[in-house]
Amino acid sequence: MHILWHESADEAAYEAARLSRVFNQRSPARFPLGIAKPTNESDIIAAIKLALQCNCRIAVRAGGHSFPVWSVQDHSILLDLGNFKVLEVDEAARSAKVSPSITSKELNDVLIEKHGLMFPGGHCPDVGLGGFLLQGGMGWNCRNWGWACESVEAIKVVTMQGESVFCNSQQNADLYWAARGAGPAFPAVVTEFHLRLIPYPKNGFRSSGYIYPRNRYREAFSWVLEITPTVDTDTEITVVTRYMEGQADVCVCVYFVCMKTTPEEAEAALHYIHTQQSRPSDTLTEWYCREDSLENLYDKQAKANPKGHRYHTDSAYIHNDADVVTVLEDAFLGLPRGKSFAFWSAMNPWSRRQLPDMALSMRSDHYFAIYALSEDIRDDVQHQSWVHKVMKTIENHSVGTYLGDSDLQKMERYWDSNHARYLMEICDKWDPKSVMCRYQPRRDELETKN
Repeated sequence: MHILWHESADEAAYEAARLSRVFNQRSPARFPLGIAKPTNESDIIAAIKLALQCNCRIAVRAGGHSFPVWSVQDHSILLDLGNFKVLEVDEAARSAKVSPSITSKELNDVLIEKHGLMFPGGHCPDVGLGGFLLQGGMGWNCRNWGWACESVEAIKVVTMQGESVFCNSQQNADLYWAARGAGPAFPAVVTEFHLRLIPYPKNGFRSSGYIYPRNRYREAFSWVLEITPTVDTDTEITVVTRYMEGQADVCVCVYFVCMKTTPEEAEAALHYIHTQQSRPSDTLTEWYCREDSLENLYDKQAKANPKGHRYHTDSAYIHNDADVVTVLEDAFLGLPRGKSFAFWSAMNPWSRRQLPDMALSMRSDHYFAIYALSEDIRDDVQHQSWVHKVMKTIENHSVGTYLGDSDLQKMERYWDSNHARYLMEICDKWDPKSVMCRYQPRRDELETKN
């Protein structure tokens, strides 16, 4: 396997490899010692053993969608898994085996077209399954179907000793536990995810949307909060604010995506929402029970999360007993002009269920995230300042943060204290020399934060 070494490589070739497939253009000034592009597990083992010989670390890039660009680290060999592709489907067993660089869209394109199945992967089509699943995976209809990592039945990894290891609930169960929520703290390189699949609801895929002006924020959001506990359990609920074409001010967008077996079931679920007396009627535009598809939703998500932009992100799970409408008002309505957006996702009833035994542990009924984005580096200071200011006002109402929408620049609660302590024990066991470039919160800060 060829390794592109920083000290001897052509500068342009090295820089292209350093930032290959990196989504967030706000890339860090960090420079790996070498960059490898493995095509199989043996290449990964060889690279790790070379890193041990060279006394340097290992960093991994699956899809490149990490907002803090975690794959780019100093004094490391970067394993860019973009050329390592495994996608095998067992239709009868409703299962799939995939490598980390396979994206949600790549997987679902094959599943839907050839097998009539789907996987609740990331909403953005080009998110690699590696980072997505390790962080937990807030996938399609998460409030009802659960987190995507709950559908991971087993994994294969290469350890920081260069050994291939199979992990599930019976074998190497601690690594399997960590692989569902540890994110960039995971102490090994995943080479395979074994996934449980579900039928694709082609005939009953419908959506409704209600777009309100800024001055109807409180009424619209209050209505959504009121009805969420009684909405059909195959329906995803999201509230988004953004600047829409033709509108001078922020718009409040309420989306319901229903995934039922039949059109009649979908219409019944969305009709219940549409006919609620508490629903504000003065929309800028609306649609009801429109035929939809995962392909169409992927296209919309790609436009809302464009490539070639500089992203500043953060997130919070809001306390169940908070005045959510008031707590999030400034964040929702104070967006910088342009392509930035903020969103709330309903997490009830999943947030009320007993959690599986896994690293993912932060949750509430209310998930909130902000994305400040621009193509212009001159907007960075303003956007970063705005994100920090907004999240500071939310801090006292938050129970924790989701790794997938965090930039990891400040100490947050990504796990509860018991899960964090166990995760550190697992990391100390499997990677005692910290060969893997992994997120390592300070123990004293974790204790005081929980």
